[in-house]
Amino acid sequence: MQNLLIGATALLAAAAQAQTSAPTEQWQFGAVLDATATSRAIELGTRDQGLQLGHSDLTASGPIGRHLQAQITGVLETHDGELESAFEEAWLETRTLPLGLTARVGRFASQIGYLNQQHPHADDFVERPLLYRAFLGGHWNDDGVRLNLTLPTRLYWMVGAEAFRGRRLIAETDEPVNGAGAFTLTTKLGGDFDRSNSWQLGLSYLKSRRIAALEAHEEHGEHEAEEEGHEEEGHDDHAHHHHGAAFGGRHTWMVDATWKWAPAGNNSDQQVRVSVEAAQISGINRFASSQDRHKAYALSAVWRFHPNWETGVRFDRLRVAMPHGDHFHDGRLDETALMLAWKPSHGQSLRLQYTTQDRALGFEHPAKRAIQLQYVIAFGAHGAHSY
Repeated sequence: MQNLLIGATALLAAAAQAQTSAPTEQWQFGAVLDATATSRAIELGTRDQGLQLGHSDLTASGPIGRHLQAQITGVLETHDGELESAFEEAWLETRTLPLGLTARVGRFASQIGYLNQQHPHADDFVERPLLYRAFLGGHWNDDGVRLNLTLPTRLYWMVGAEAFRGRRLIAETDEPVNGAGAFTLTTKLGGDFDRSNSWQLGLSYLKSRRIAALEAHEEHGEHEAEEEGHEEEGHDDHAHHHHGAAFGGRHTWMVDATWKWAPAGNNSDQQVRVSVEAAQISGINRFASSQDRHKAYALSAVWRFHPNWETGVRFDRLRVAMPHGDHFHDGRLDETALMLAWKPSHGQSLRLQYTTQDRALGFEHPAKRAIQLQYVIAFGAHGAHSY
């Protein structure tokens, strides 16, 4: 953390000097407040029971001279009843490389999958799909480098590669891992069917050198068993939250597809967004066979039926192989979320969500019913959302 603070301070100092060299471009500052109240925590969720602070951030971004741009993002949020703070982003990115190339270095969110690169408060639902919460810790950001190439084709086509330390994905490993611990390859392809319909396809691969320590899995199971009785006393806001992946492995494949419809391309009055994602993980640990795999699927549909109103539904399915010594137990969890959101302005949203979790096997505290109320408000400048 000390090195990150030094780096962030250096970025701000360079930004101050850059103002004189690039007077037409200024640094921008923004903040987002995410406040949520939930009737009970959900399994693998990131929200505590009751009223708490969600993924709220302060962001500064802008140019450093003509060739570079930078961004620094600090986050405040509640986990297990405690307010936590961290630098989520602190990166430098090139602006003038030829041939559609861009390079980034620092701490940033991986571009794997459809949602990971997006800040959680910009999502359509209060919680991310089970796929992200189980396999990527909800929102995987790490220290590393990225190189992207946007190809000169009629359709949008991007290919990119990343190398990360990987400690923020898998903290404890069986064997020491030096240097980069995680590598990703991603490609995204998109375009327009016509003025009203657009689409995007994505394919991602994650190679991890960091395999979770077996002891960490066993301790997690023991911790859940010790706290199982708390629900009888009315305390169910425990041990649902985690940092990093709850389930991982050597090889992760992710595929996503998104379709959007808006009359004549004008999405301010009406829009439909449909997205489907799937992921599969193999090479869970040294005892795993080719049949021992983690799988997850998510399907969501959101309809903006009025300039200020949206409604949506999401179906999630998670199937995992839970390590127990040298063998595995089957784990499964299904989740359904229904939401209604009121958005009186571009920077505000009030979302009511009803979530159910069922068909649970191997998970101690599924939420049969949970009601969540989320309020998000943005101040100042904030980065544009991806497709």
